[in-house]
Amino acid sequence: MLRNIVLVIAIAFAGGIAVGVQAPLSGAMGQRIGALESAFIIHLGGAIFAGILLLFGRNGQLGAWQTVPWYMLCAGALGIIVVGSMTFTIPRLGAALAVTLLVLAQMVVSLTLDHFGWLGVAVRPVDLLRLSGVVVLVFGAWLIAQ
Repeated sequence: MLRNIVLVIAIAFAGGIAVGVQAPLSGAMGQRIGALESAFIIHLGGAIFAGILLLFGRNGQLGAWQTVPWYMLCAGALGIIVVGSMTFTIPRLGAALAVTLLVLAQMVVSLTLDHFGWLGVAVRPVDLLRLSGVVVLVFGAWLIAQ
């Protein structure tokens, strides 16, 4: 059990590192070729990378993509918004503040999804302790903005 938790935490950290590196790369590319253009190129590169990974084997059911609810297909459009927002904000705010604001907004949305169990996540009610975490994040964002 502990080993599984450590693996899950390591994967979450790897994702965080990827966002931390991807964000300034997106910002720099956006300054060179435009925000929407860079979002397109970044997602094209991601699609090619995912395709290569699929070639080397996954036991998923890619062919069943047509059976997923329509709103799940919006994830790609949301990815464009994420990359586009980072491309636009990093040159103006810096990587640290832009990513901090992204994480803060993400945390508020995630707590809401947890609380109501929306989009298929397990219900985890918001309590004072979890709300305090958001307050700490807001304070952290303010400190980074100084």
